[in-house]
Amino acid sequence: MGKLTLISTPIGNLDDISKRAITALSEVNLIACEDTRRTGQLLAHFDIKKPLISYYEENEQRQISQLIAEIKKGKTVGLVTDSGTPSISDPGFRLVRECIAQNIEIDAIPGPSAAIMALSISGLPTNRFLFEGFLPPKQGKRITALKSLKNMREIKRFTIISYESPYRLVKTLADLKEVFGDIDVVVCRELTKVYQEISREKVSESIKHFTNTTPKGEFTLVF
Repeated sequence: MGKLTLISTPIGNLDDISKRAITALSEVNLIACEDTRRTGQLLAHFDIKKPLISYYEENEQRQISQLIAEIKKGKTVGLVTDSGTPSISDPGFRLVRECIAQNIEIDAIPGPSAAIMALSISGLPTNRFLFEGFLPPKQGKRITALKSLKNMREIKRFTIISYESPYRLVKTLADLKEVFGDIDVVVCRELTKVYQEISREKVSESIKHFTNTTPKGEFTLVF
């Protein structure tokens, strides 16, 4: 019996990869990844050559049986996502759950996470937080989700973290203002990358800023 190893990869800056992650990528028999091209570029940067198998949200259920079969042949399967820690708002937990059900060994190489980095530098309380991943893309469902958060017991004692695309950022900020009022929000853009930007301001100010400046890159919201 082989095993499954979850391997965290950089969220932007390649220098953030750990020695353990490089070793693990070098030693696994094959790597399951969201985008074979993107992972292929990462491996090429570190001069690593490994077979890649496509594993993303839409084909997750189909690929699990194949990956389990490879593990049962004695192979070690590495699981990576396009960036960050596998299964955290990314594909992976269903494969982990199936490995647990079949008594397959699971290991993990910890590493970068945009949510934790954003929280740590936000200046907001870090002792209790709630990670929402991506809020619903449709406005009606997004407002419903935000209202559900607002109505949670003791929600004022939690810092909330979510991801957002540049195409929905302004709309999400507007919905945030509608539900929670003009609260403080920390908007993190392109974390660890060349154009990293951290904005700490009222949500109304963020709406004005990103209305006048077209949002680009990947965003993490903390409020």
